[in-house]
Amino acid sequence: MDKNFKSGFIGIIGRPNVGKSTLLNTILGKKIAIMSSKPQTTRNQITGVHTTEDYQMVFLDTPGIHKPKNALGEYMVNTALNTLYNVDFILYVVSCDMPMGTGEAYVISQLEKATCPVILLINKSDLLPKEELLPIIDAYQKAFPFKAIIPISALKSENIDSLMEIMENLLPDGPMYYPEETITNQPEKQIVSEIVREKILFHTEEEVPHSVAVVTDYIEEDGNLVNVYGSIYVERKSQKGILIGKGGKMLQKIGKQSRVELEKMWGMKVYLDLRVKVKEQWRRKDIHLRNFGYEERT
Repeated sequence: MDKNFKSGFIGIIGRPNVGKSTLLNTILGKKIAIMSSKPQTTRNQITGVHTTEDYQMVFLDTPGIHKPKNALGEYMVNTALNTLYNVDFILYVVSCDMPMGTGEAYVISQLEKATCPVILLINKSDLLPKEELLPIIDAYQKAFPFKAIIPISALKSENIDSLMEIMENLLPDGPMYYPEETITNQPEKQIVSEIVREKILFHTEEEVPHSVAVVTDYIEEDGNLVNVYGSIYVERKSQKGILIGKGGKMLQKIGKQSRVELEKMWGMKVYLDLRVKVKEQWRRKDIHLRNFGYEERT
């Protein structure tokens, strides 16, 4: 390895639904974080690794910072805020179509506690004419001493090259933390659970998406077939009925779309068995949060 190799940890933070996961997937050139138009899609910290001959960037994508209403919400916000103190620099993502209000003011107040550089990314900039972006940039410049402010479109990859150049310059000298072929350190079971949850987010409305936890019970390979068994937990019987659907059609739709994506990921045929179960008020009980994998990392 070149003695001038650079590496570092980069936190991606922001409010819900500003495009943090889209940004990570775009940088990596591969989908590792689920995406949805619904807020609070990301629940756990997701690690993505981008490696070249000269550097390795380890990204920590975090849940959206919001006002929590239950133990799950508190876990998500704590996961995001704890990232501020364990990285070499921070990407703070905002959306140009969301007014700068109390939510952003709270995030900025937390950024003031961090000791590392912060880059502001104004996402979805393709939605506005350039002249309308100027007052947004000016407002954020007055609010915090950002290392840089970059309008981007994560979805269309606009200005991502400029961002990569700035980040490379900020990286300290360091080792290769992960093997160069690594893209994420997420356990296989977690990836499967998140793929299923993404399909549920797409097909359900109101409170149902936020009340769902997906657990991959086990995965077994049988020749050219991968057998996957999973449980979908909801908080009420009525939600179970919605997820199963009339004649089981909703669950079949979710299962089919999940299976197609899993087959692309593994390059093998997949048998996917999903069962819907009720675990009342699981989002409010620490023991259920831990059992479902929502446990704060130290």
